[in-house]
Amino acid sequence: MTREKRYSREIERLRSPERVARLEVERVVPLALAGLPGLKTVLDIGAGSGLFAEQFAALGLSITGIDANPQMVEAARGFVPMGVFEQAEAEHLPFADSTFDLAFMALVLHETDDTLAALREAYRVTTRRLSVLEWPDEEQGFGPPRSDRLSASQISALADQAGFKSVQSFRLQNLILYILEH
Repeated sequence: MTREKRYSREIERLRSPERVARLEVERVVPLALAGLPGLKTVLDIGAGSGLFAEQFAALGLSITGIDANPQMVEAARGFVPMGVFEQAEAEHLPFADSTFDLAFMALVLHETDDTLAALREAYRVTTRRLSVLEWPDEEQGFGPPRSDRLSASQISALADQAGFKSVQSFRLQNLILYILEH
């Protein structure tokens, strides 16, 4: 399967101070975890260089990450040595049902070849929640073109089809965090 929209920029740019600030990592991680007492395991789908995985691990959570790009998997292993990272696609997660408390996707859902399949897989491997960080459906001077972005109504409809019971969204400075509950 070809992955036309796979992110392939160099790893250093993924961790540039400008990009890290735009992602609001310190705000996103607590929002992704809010209201989940006893949370222990997190799956970072499309982990990239492990930027968010690193933050989850710093909170003492057991972190597993996947990425379709083997270079990203190696980078994440270097930045998050306590994590477990492997090459896989969001639409075909190599984990048993109900393996993780939380799944997390940062700027990856819009890049999947089959968005519904990716959401169904996340639902299958989690017991509680999927947190999805995405671009808003609007023109911005950065990020993908608007035609590649998902609207809130698209995400909500797909989440419903995947089995999630509710969708809540939090508008951030540049992005939107969607909380999809089991």
